[in-house]
Amino acid sequence: MIVLAANAVLFAAAFIPPAAAQTTAPKSLLKNPGTWGAFLLKEGEGQACYMAGQPQSSTPAGVKRGPIWLLITHRPYKEIIGEVGFYAGYPFEVGGTAIIDVDGTTFKLYTVEDTAWAEDPALEKKLVAAMRAGRTMVVRGTSKRGTKTTDRYSLEGFTRAHKAINRACKVK
Repeated sequence: MIVLAANAVLFAAAFIPPAAAQTTAPKSLLKNPGTWGAFLLKEGEGQACYMAGQPQSSTPAGVKRGPIWLLITHRPYKEIIGEVGFYAGYPFEVGGTAIIDVDGTTFKLYTVEDTAWAEDPALEKKLVAAMRAGRTMVVRGTSKRGTKTTDRYSLEGFTRAHKAINRACKVK
């Protein structure tokens, strides 16, 4: 999906943390990314490898939201491996959670403004393993206005993209 690759490059440029301000444009690691793209990004102190996917569908229809992304990121130079980040495209309710359901197994993420994160690396590892083995994923959240949203993802191509970022950042 060419749109995914172009959007992921724009997304990455927009969400580079201030500490990594000296970066270069992301390089795609896959010729035909499909639903899940994989990218390598040079940062000031090292490199980051990340994969990005967008939902196939989102409900309710007509809700004004920004871009919706799920990312898995490796920053070996910072000892960050398999960080899971969900970007909802809206601010979450204060103190809220996002629930990720992978083929019937649920994972609870804490929210910060318009993002959701796993509590610790052990949960991230379980979540990524479920996504690699899974077929579908659903992410549910509630905006600060009280709107309940559901984003549905296909996990087809997830493992391929995950293997690509693992190879690029030398992660086992």
